[in-house]
Order: sequence, then structure tokens, then C-alpha cells
Amino acid sequence: MIIISSAFSILLCSVFSTTLLQLIPLNLGILPLFIGMLYGGYKSGLPLAGLYLICDFYFNEKWSFSGLFLHTGLLFYPLLVWMSPSFRKGTLTDKVNKLWVCLLPAMLLVTASPIIEDPALSLSNAGPLLLLMFYIMVSVFVGGALIYVIEFALEKLLLKEQIKGISEKYLREEEKLQQVMDVAPLCMVSVDTDGNVTSINEMMMNLFKTRMPELNKNDILGRPLGSFVDITEKDYISYRISQALKGVKMNNELIRIGSQIHYTSTSPLTNTFTGEILGAVLVIQDITELERLRSELGNVERLSLVGQMAASITHEIRNPMAVVRGFLQLMKEKSPESLDHYYRIVMEELDRANGIINDFLSLAQNRISEKEQWHLHQIINDLSPLLWADANLRGQTIELVLDENVPKLNLNAKEVKQMLLNLARNGMEAMEEKGKLSIQTRLKKKEQIVELIIRDTGVGMSKSRQERLFEPFFTTKAKGTGLGLALCLSIVERHGGKIMVESEEGQGTTFVIQLPLVES
Repeated sequence: MIIISSAFSILLCSVFSTTLLQLIPLNLGILPLFIGMLYGGYKSGLPLAGLYLICDFYFNEKWSFSGLFLHTGLLFYPLLVWMSPSFRKGTLTDKVNKLWVCLLPAMLLVTASPIIEDPALSLSNAGPLLLLMFYIMVSVFVGGALIYVIEFALEKLLLKEQIKGISEKYLREEEKLQQVMDVAPLCMVSVDTDGNVTSINEMMMNLFKTRMPELNKNDILGRPLGSFVDITEKDYISYRISQALKGVKMNNELIRIGSQIHYTSTSPLTNTFTGEILGAVLVIQDITELERLRSELGNVERLSLVGQMAASITHEIRNPMAVVRGFLQLMKEKSPESLDHYYRIVMEELDRANGIINDFLSLAQNRISEKEQWHLHQIINDLSPLLWADANLRGQTIELVLDENVPKLNLNAKEVKQMLLNLARNGMEAMEEKGKLSIQTRLKKKEQIVELIIRDTGVGMSKSRQERLFEPFFTTKAKGTGLGLALCLSIVERHGGKIMVESEEGQGTTFVIQLPLVES
């Protein structure tokens, strides 16, 4: 901008140039030329010098070769180019002094050019001398004033650029801060010293929207926070905000809103340098699920202790039961045949009790399964005669749909057989006569899993029953123990898999067991 302004000024000054006493050239274009060369260096200064020399040749009616050196200050151009780097780094006073160092002798040379060209010429009249002195002084003063104006303008421009840069940086940082607030799993809102909202994150917006669904961020910003807080919380929140605006920090206080439990924290926002309070921030964390998990963890720990005690007791019960069953068999051999059905009933009940104890111990033991390479289809085929026999007695059918692409898996064959038998018999018990039980395998290469699907055409179950399906001791059977499905879940988890249930009342039930191709 300085170079362009200097070039334009040189043109204007050359157009309106004249002479004093028909002898001394008056062309103030030397001022923008010198200033442009000092600010621009040789890259911009040399083109300006060329422009000034061309203008002098074109507009100076008394142009001469000697005048080229005397009227244009040509002798000082190298000095200006040499001083340019230090000139740009100097203070305002240094810049004015450097300009005057070059400008003053150049102006003296220009005004003395007639005498130098014609030594016989005499300017003894005081009037012309005063005019020349005035012309030189004005030129020097105007040069200093131009430097001052340029520096003032540059300072303002630099300040403007700095403010613009700071503003852009502030906006970027504010945007990043807002994004951080939005992804944080906390409800956050900040207010100014008057209690008006200055920023709010998405989680806090969602909390407000539970009461006012049509609310958006623009409706909240700049308005009092109390306008959007539930009436039951208003006094509590207002008190905490007022305390924060007084500089009091309050952390981790519990507040219960209906069935929800929240941690609340308020803190003042202060100026780091002056300590002035600029506002306050309110943080709310919903810990309802955390408290529920904490409560359930306590229950699990108590149940685990009870389970360990029960496992120890049931293990000890099994020994006397074995003795009782042995003596019953001896007594049966020595008793009349008319009592055989009584012995049979007693031994069946003992066997049933022993089966319940075995299931319970299997569930209670947290052991590592010893696995080998087994083909799932081999396990299914080994069990199919037993399943067909059960199905024929009930008047039901079994359908096997086995995917040929299923590879061998790392399995504990005994546990998988137990799981498959439990699920298949549950499905048969849920169906009436002519029901169909489907056992299907499916390879999913993309997910790196094999699915075992057991589907029945029974009565199905409600959502509430599905939620409790794998809880130990939960059963809907008259003689069930509620341990079968819990044991199935334990087996699947020991194999690193998942078990899912899909059911609708009157539409049957489907169990989907997902087993990994390669255990992690």
C-alpha cells in the first residue's frame, strides 16, 4: 500500500511541478520517492526511482544530463537502499532521523543546482533565499509528518490485524470448548454475574427439553437460568449459583429429583490475573444408574457369599443322600414286591434332588472350561437320537438345518451337550402335541461367529419374563428349579459367546447362541 501510494504521489507531484525564479525546480515528488525507497528496499524502491526519473525527463522542460544528478537526488538512492533494512526495524524517531539524513542534503543539492550548473549566477537578493529556505524547511517538515502519519496508520492496521487474529482465535477456541462441553457426559451451563445463561451444552439442553420439548439453545442464551429450572429445584439451584457468584465453590452435593439422583457442582468463573468474578458454572451428573449398579453390586456380593455357603452345604448333603439311596436299594431287595413302587418313587425323588444339587454346583463353580477342537454338528448328531426319542413320546417333530460351512470350534463337548439338551427340552416342554423344534447352525464370516439357533413353536413368553429369564431360581414350571437357563448362560459365557432370546406370546421362542470362531 505504501509503495502504490508513493508511486501515485510521484505522478501527481511531477504533473504539478514548477520552478522558482525560472531556475530552481520545485517537485515534492522526492518526498514519496525517498519514503517509498526506505520502506520498500531495493525490490520496490528501484521501480519507484525509475518512475521518478522518467517523470523528471517527461515533465521537466529544462532537463539536462547534469540535472539528472542534481534535480532528482540520484546520488542518494544507494544510501536509501542500504539504510532500508535498519529503517524498517527502527523506532519512529529513528525513521524520521534517517529520512532527514538523506532528504536534507538532497533538498540542498536541488536548490543549489542552478549555482552549481552556472557558477556566474548570483542569488544575493534576500527574498529568493528566504523562499528557498522556506521550501527546504517545509519539505523536511512534511517528510517527518508523512513518516508519523504512515507509522500511525501502520500501527492501527497492525492493531486491527492483531485484534482480528485474536477474535478469530477466540472464536475457534470457543467453538472447540463448546464441542468439548457437548461430548462431555455431564450437564453443564454457565451464567454471567446477573445469572443469565452464557453457554450450555447438549446434555443440559436435553435435560431442559424433558420438561419443555420445543426449547432450543437460542431461547436460553441471555436469559435467567431460573426461568428453565423446575419449581422444585429453583430455590436450590438459585442458592448455589448465588454462592458461586460470591466466590464459594460447592462440589459433589447429591440432589434427588423424583426417581433420579444427581451430583451437582457449582464453581465461580474468575479472571486469572485480577481475580474478578466473571460468572459461575453449574455441573449436573446423573448418577441414577451408577447408584443402581452400586446397590446391585452389593446384592451380588451378598448373593455370592450365600451361593458359596449353599454350594458347600449342598456338597455335604449329597454324601448322606448317596448313603440313603444305597440302603434303600438294599431294603428293596429284601422287601416284598408290593412295596417296589414306593421304593421307586423315593429313589426318583432322591435322583431328582441329586440332579438339582448337580445343576446348582455346576452354576456355582466358576471354573475354566477345558476345550478341544470339536465340530458342533458332531455334538448335535450325538444328541439327536435322544432328542428324537423325547420328541416321539410327546408327538412332536425335530428339524435339523445344519450349515455345511461351519468349521470346528474350541468347545467343551460335555458342557455344550448339556446346554443343547436343556434348551431343546425346554422348547419341547413349551410346545403341545404336533409342535416342531428346529435346530439350526449358521456361519457368519463377517462377524467371525457361528450361530446355534434353537426355535420352538410353543406358547412364547412376555417381555417381562424374557428380562428375568436367565436369573437363577426364576422358573414358570411347576417342578422347575430355575437353574437350567442360568447354567446355559454360564456355559456360553465360558466359551466367550453370547446367548439371546426372541419370543412373542403365542408365536414361539427362539434362542440364538453365538460362538466365536477364534477365542480372544
